[in-house]
Amino acid sequence: MKDFLVIGGGIAGLSAAAELARSGSVVLVESEDALGYHASGRSAAMFLQSYGNSTVRALNEASADAHRRTDVLSQRGFLMVADRERGAVFEREHASFGAQRVTIAEAQGFWPILNPSHCAHAAWLEEAYDLDTDRLLQHYARQARQQGAEILTRQTVREIHKIGNHWQVETATQTLQAAQIVNAAGAWADPVARMAGIAPLGIQPLRRSMARLPAPNGLDTRNWPFVDEVGEDWYAKPDAGAWLVSPADEDPVEPHDAWADDMVIAEGLARYQPFVTVEVTRVETTWAGLRSFAPDRALVIGRDPTEPAFLWCAGQGGYGFQTAPAAAGLLATLAGGASPDLDANVVAAVSPARFRR
Repeated sequence: MKDFLVIGGGIAGLSAAAELARSGSVVLVESEDALGYHASGRSAAMFLQSYGNSTVRALNEASADAHRRTDVLSQRGFLMVADRERGAVFEREHASFGAQRVTIAEAQGFWPILNPSHCAHAAWLEEAYDLDTDRLLQHYARQARQQGAEILTRQTVREIHKIGNHWQVETATQTLQAAQIVNAAGAWADPVARMAGIAPLGIQPLRRSMARLPAPNGLDTRNWPFVDEVGEDWYAKPDAGAWLVSPADEDPVEPHDAWADDMVIAEGLARYQPFVTVEVTRVETTWAGLRSFAPDRALVIGRDPTEPAFLWCAGQGGYGFQTAPAAAGLLATLAGGASPDLDANVVAAVSPARFRR
């Protein structure tokens, strides 16, 4: 019997397994053939310390040094743009991000295809980074295995039962036992809780789509920034010589293997088009992932107060990679009964207990 059974092989589950394996025996189960298949494999892969609400930002800050040590960050830069009608919103948002207003001509220097006849406001943040998601996933998988964790793929959880002082988990092909369960199941976090007889927390999967365009006019996009329209009506970034544009959709859906809706992509590209001087004539490919949020859009980390042997590591939304080091470290600290280094207000803000009052 293991000390911990982690359900979910995305960034949440892998980072949790790596941290927990420092002090106990761990088995991780993932239903897909590969790790990081769903949300973790479809991330925009950015690290902006000022992205998210105050709780998320605290976790971002606590994760920054670990990301630097793991060498997963590379300079990108962040450009926020707005049309004439959204000047007031722009003022609030660029200040919130810590971005500095720049002239439209300066913004064109960062992003050459910006349309000056449509864009009226721009702001620049130097401290925005690409985050190598595959490298971080492999880092945690390697750490977990080196510390003795067992990682099993193609193991869809069918049943969860509490038997005495331990859990029994039935997967597609075997029976596993553990003293404690870690629910890192992403979009499936609430269904996993129900399976274990734990009340769900209202974690809602939201679809986020992406379109890959050819490099506009064949230009070299490698040094272009991450570009975000105010209000996140769309965003764009370079990708292996091409150009990604997301409609920044957040459509509530049931947990599933997500795909992009053609109409959602078309609407997002229509919002993007006026901001650029190059017409969108072709989309190379599209895809979608599920960003799963708790009702207050903060992560859920810690023991369920109704069943202390059931731990949550869920509700990462669009912040899973950014917050992974701090979130996994906090989970392991709480699992071991120690006092967290994080501010007590942050620990309380991510606790599952906030939904059980």
